[in-house]
Formats: sequence, structure tokens, C-alpha cells
Amino acid sequence: MSITKERIQAAHQQVSNALEDGVIPFWLERSLDKDFGGFLTNFDEKGQDLGTPEKYLNTQCRLIWWFSTLTRHYPHKKAYRQMAQQGMDFLLRHFWDARHGGWFWKTRRDGAKLDDGKSVYGQSFAIYATAEYYRATRDHRVLEYANRTFDLLQIYCADTLRGGYFENLEREWQVSDPGFYGGDRKGLDTHMHLMEAFTSLYAASGLQIHRAKLGAQVELILRHLINPETGCGRNQVDLDFNPIPAIALNRTWNAERAGETPAVPTDTTSYGHNVELSWLMNLAIQTGDLPLEPYKPAMKRLLDHALQHGVDWECGGIYRDGIADGKAIIKEKEFWQNAEVLVGFLDGYESFCNDRYFDAFENVWEFVNTHMINHAIGEFRTLLDRKGQPIDANIGNPWKVAYHTGRALLECSTRLARLSQAA
Repeated sequence: MSITKERIQAAHQQVSNALEDGVIPFWLERSLDKDFGGFLTNFDEKGQDLGTPEKYLNTQCRLIWWFSTLTRHYPHKKAYRQMAQQGMDFLLRHFWDARHGGWFWKTRRDGAKLDDGKSVYGQSFAIYATAEYYRATRDHRVLEYANRTFDLLQIYCADTLRGGYFENLEREWQVSDPGFYGGDRKGLDTHMHLMEAFTSLYAASGLQIHRAKLGAQVELILRHLINPETGCGRNQVDLDFNPIPAIALNRTWNAERAGETPAVPTDTTSYGHNVELSWLMNLAIQTGDLPLEPYKPAMKRLLDHALQHGVDWECGGIYRDGIADGKAIIKEKEFWQNAEVLVGFLDGYESFCNDRYFDAFENVWEFVNTHMINHAIGEFRTLLDRKGQPIDANIGNPWKVAYHTGRALLECSTRLARLSQAA
């Protein structure tokens, strides 16, 4: 590797400072809901509480995962375990469906149900949170919830005829209506996060069935959800895995931003998802002790597609979306894509010894550190224009907590420390 030790160490110091002096204290000091339990998620550009009238399964689980992960990395800090524990108590009390099993999608702040549907995307984060909580606390009761959720997915959500999983279901596990409600399509986002969840579940349980399903999920994504011609991820497909134009769907971030009017269908790909998929696939393969060689070409092509089309080499950062076989078409810079590509390009640099991946990491990190992180309070702004001016300067919302930002900084700090030792 020709990247100098000085470059690696400088990045490591900056990233570690952003983690330990920024993201960690931001959520530790603000996110506890002292009135009802669980977590507050909505904060303005100054870090002031905007009120959290609704609590979503995915972000409650993401903060449980976050504080559980911190518990494992900083076992002497009791506050992290206490935060994770109270979050888990709220989750079990208000989101678990005691009659039909599985997890409700949304509640009011006090835990009263608002949407009792079964989003498989949401179920994946429930597995992710409960598995990580078990790894941090060895609470076997919570591991049982992770196992039960996994079993329910196989019973009610697995498409045993065509493969993969139905993604949107209602309370009694009937598949949702087609179109905006998502009953007639599958997508990379949900299936990638299921792979992520199965990775954590197998790390927690060690059960062979969890390893087998993890391997099957990796293979399904490679076979059906990566475009073999362009090397990028397929946004949405029909139930038979034929590519179809993507639309905004119920219980997704895109629909929340656009209201309930579906976006204009376009054949787009997300650079953030592609690079995130590359490093999460690598982690799944390592955790499951799966053969790496069959997947390395696909992992590299995901990185190279983003490197060629998604990185803004002029202004810095990663674009939001582009045409699958060509240029970027949405050049705004959003928090989660820029967080995930930090990890993905570093992971690619370690895996393939390609200096260009480290250059891309440095490019994105410089943009993030200069424009996206609000250093006065320590967290990422939500959305910037191409040159780094805020479009949405708020720090937290029902979908944005520490999962992408904090995880990226933690993963990058770990990798940079490892690279520094090897340099």
C-alpha cells in the first residue's frame, strides 16, 4: 500500500474526535425520553428538541443497537448499557405484537399504536437491535425475541416460490396491496438490511439455520439485485425479480419526504446503497465464514460504479442518486450516503489494495468534516446542496439517528487504527 502512514493517522485522529466528542455525547445527552421511555429522535440545527410525537420501529431499534454497540466497545461506560436497556424495555412493551407476533411499525410517543403493519424492513432492524443487545448484555430473553422474529419471517414473509421476502405486510401477516403499499415488489434496501440483520443474528446465536439463511441472502442479492451489466444495485424489482422503475413506497424514507404521492418512476441507483452493500456483504461473508472469491468481483464493481459516477471529485462528497448505467442526476449530498461510503471505500481499500478507494474516502471525509458535521453540536446535518450549503440543517428526525453516522465513524476509526498499525 502506497498511502502514507501520516495520511492514515491524520484521518484517524479526525474521525475519532468526531465520534467521541461529537456523535456519542450528542445522542447520550439528548435522546432519552424521560417521560415515557424509549428515545427522542427529532432535533433542530442547534440540537434543540423539536418534539417526537411519533416513534418508529426502525429508529427506536437503531438507537438500541447504537447504545448496545457502545456497550460492547466501551464496557466501562455504564451509561451506554442503561440507555440500551431502557430502550429495549420500551420496545418490548409497546412494539411487540403479543397476539400475532412481530413488531408494529409506529407508535405515538407514549407507545400507543399508530401503524400496526409488519414492515419487513422494520423487522430486520428489530433483529439487528435484539441480537446486538444480546451480544452486549447476554440477556437470553432478548435473544429469544430475535430468534422468534427470524422464524416469523420464514413462516409468513419468505417467498418460497420465487425466493426472497415479501416486504410490506399487515398486522396478521397478509401481504399489503400493490403499488404505493409495496405488496407487488421487492427491493435492494430491505433485502440488504435482512442480510445485515442475519449477520448480527448469527454472530449472536451461532445457530446453523441462521448461517444458512445468511448465506442464502448473500447469494440472492448477488444473483437478483445487482445489475450484471453495470455492476450497481437494482433499486426495485417485481416479485419475479424483473427490474422495474422505482417508486416511493409506504413506510419508507422516500415516501415520508414526498408525502403519500409516489415519486416519478425512474431507473435509478443509489451510490450510498451500492457502497454500503459492498462492505455489509464483506462483513456477512466474514461472519458466516462463507467463501469470499465468488463475491469479490461484485463487491469491487459496486465500489467502482460509485467511484466513477457517484463521487464528486470537484466539490467533494457523494451524490444521492444516478441513472443505473450513467451519470448522477441528483447531486445533493445526504447524510446517510456520505456516512456509508466512508466505511465502504475504506473497506474496499483494505480488501483490494486500491489507492483510489482511499482517495475517495479522503474526498468524502473532507466534505463531511467541513460541511456536513455541525461541529458546534457534534452531529451530521441532514441534507446539503452540491457545494455543501444546508438544505435541511436539522440534526435528527424520525429516520435519522446515530445508526449511519455513528456507525460510520466507529467503523472507520477501527479500520484506520488497523491500517495505521500495518503501515
